[in-house]
Amino acid sequence: MVALSSCEAEYIAGAAAACQAVWLTRLLKEVTGDDSPAPQLKMDNMSAIALSKNPVLHDRSKHIDTKFHFIRECVGNGTILLEYASSQDQLADLMTKALGRSRFCELREKIGVVNLV
Repeated sequence: MVALSSCEAEYIAGAAAACQAVWLTRLLKEVTGDDSPAPQLKMDNMSAIALSKNPVLHDRSKHIDTKFHFIRECVGNGTILLEYASSQDQLADLMTKALGRSRFCELREKIGVVNLV
C-alpha cells in the first residue's frame, strides 16, 4: 500500500495493529474466560492519533480506503485505547534505523540484550 503522508502511513499501520489487538483480545477471552482490559495502542504520530479519534471525514483523509477506518470504530467504542509514545520510547528503532553508538547501546539495554565482553 502506498501512503501519501507519514500520517496516513501511521494511520494504516494503526488500523492493522488494532485488528490484531482485537483478535488477540477475543482469543484471550476465549481461552481464559475472563474479560481483559482494552489493549493500549501506542502511536508516535499525533496527526494519526487525531485522525483515529475524529469520526469526521476531511478532505485530507477522503482518499484513505474505508477498511482503514476500522481503528476509528475501535477507539469510538472503547475496544482500543490510543496513547502517544514519543520517538525516544520507540524500541523498534534499534532494528529499523541507523543509530549512533550511544543510542544503539541504550536501546539494546532496554530490550535486555547485554554485552558479554
